Amino acid sequence: MSALLTISGLTKSFGGLRVTDDLSLSIEECTTHAVIGPNGAGKTTLISQLSGQLRPDAGQIIYADEDITRLDMAGRVHRGLARSFQITTLLPGFSALENVALAVQARRGSSFRFFRAARAEKALNDAALACLEEVGLAAQANRLASELSHGEKRQLELAVALATGPRLLLLDEPLAGTGHDEAEALIALLGRLKSRLTLVLIEHDMAAVFALADQVSVLVNGRLIASGPPARVRSDPAVRAAYLGEEEADPCCASRV
Repeated sequence: MSALLTISGLTKSFGGLRVTDDLSLSIEECTTHAVIGPNGAGKTTLISQLSGQLRPDAGQIIYADEDITRLDMAGRVHRGLARSFQITTLLPGFSALENVALAVQARRGSSFRFFRAARAEKALNDAALACLEEVGLAAQANRLASELSHGEKRQLELAVALATGPRLLLLDEPLAGTGHDEAEALIALLGRLKSRLTLVLIEHDMAAVFALADQVSVLVNGRLIASGPPARVRSDPAVRAAYLGEEEADPCCASRV
């Protein structure tokens, strides 16, 4: 397999604090690559640079053989690189279908009118409904986003991302705040998506990480301390000392690691 995304010497600082520290990493196509690490390790800052929300101070990001280091978020989405956020970014006053249809509109450049009858925009709504069906939300299509449960909002956010036609999907803690049943449903959904998309996953739930990931990279203080297959990373002494060991020492977390 070839690398779809290559990061070389990526560096980002806020004032005197270096949050991404000379980071180099390759993400192979059609794999799920998890990025883990303790709080403050720089995981979300990394995803923000990959998505185009933040611009790195130094380094290079190559996606599909193109240098996208200076490309904005819209340009990256247009090329098939999409992100779901740690905190949902939905339009609460619009229905689930309308939220997804807006993403379809952005992808196709068509003219969607939210207050016209749905049947007047059949092509957009059919595409949006297909995305909702894929994430298990077709029955909630006409409900306002604000009325959905937390887990359903996470599913809707994934549907919005899928509507942009991604080749690579950046997932920032998709299980955050979900209950057990919601988390299980989302893990199953991500398991289905990994069969056709490249996924970069930030997640604190180690059960989900080791169930889904083909490769795992560990960040500590903005630096990459280990990267490789899950079993190898899990047994790495430096990783266990810096991160996994802390969770295994907690009886509440032991079954999830």
